Amino acid sequence: MGPFTFFNVQKTKYLQLFTTVMRWLAFGIMITIAILRLAQGAGHGNPPVARVAGIPTLFGVCVYSFMCHHSLPSLVTPIRSKKSIFLLFAAIYAIIFVFYMLLSFTAVFTFSHLEDLYTLNFEPSDDSIIHVMVLQYFLALFPVFTLSTNFPIIAITLRNNLKTLFYKEGRVFHFFIDKIVFPLLTITPPIILSFFTNNLEFLVGITGSYAGAGIQYLVPAFLVYYARQDMKVTLGSGIKNKYCSPFRHKAWVFIVLLWAVTSIVFVTANHIMMKE
Repeated sequence: MGPFTFFNVQKTKYLQLFTTVMRWLAFGIMITIAILRLAQGAGHGNPPVARVAGIPTLFGVCVYSFMCHHSLPSLVTPIRSKKSIFLLFAAIYAIIFVFYMLLSFTAVFTFSHLEDLYTLNFEPSDDSIIHVMVLQYFLALFPVFTLSTNFPIIAITLRNNLKTLFYKEGRVFHFFIDKIVFPLLTITPPIILSFFTNNLEFLVGITGSYAGAGIQYLVPAFLVYYARQDMKVTLGSGIKNKYCSPFRHKAWVFIVLLWAVTSIVFVTANHIMMKE
């Protein structure tokens, strides 16, 4: 997938449709099989009510679930009538929440041990809970399907963001810098990291604890704060937006920042205690 970073993906419609179909199909299969297993009384899971050691992973999972927010601007912009926009997205996030709950609760009560990559619990084996070979291999290859479509798009987006970060008005990047250096800067860190660890729980914990806190809490809070300040200067304070957020008060920004700092401190302390 790395070579795709050196090119552009002009139209991702069919890639996204393919990924969406694969995800819904895989989620549906895993949830259905787990429910059938539980209905037969064959569930082996006995999860604790809470586990403090799982907090770093929790933040990592929150970050990846938060990734659905990055599509909001492109979804909101084409909508002409925004009168029911809050109800629309409330319904969308309710469906996402239900899927997360179904997938999570059926998993923890069906399996005594969960692999870092949940689909590996359905891989072909002598004691596999799936006896249909096609479904076994489909779920085993499901991460390959999603990564094959998502990685090029995410990598190209990161490459373009790096270009924007170093761009100066009136300066054109040299061909070697533009076509070789920036793509290499994008794909080199994940390649190097893959040689040192394949522990997904560790990676999700780290990205969720620190990078995730910045992506999910700090950056949006600062963007909202300074965007509102800029709009007051540009448009004035007399204009009222009837579609404004119910969390428009400035206090919410500081609550998010406080929560981000608290989360980082708490998770760092947990990392230290786990090592000891």
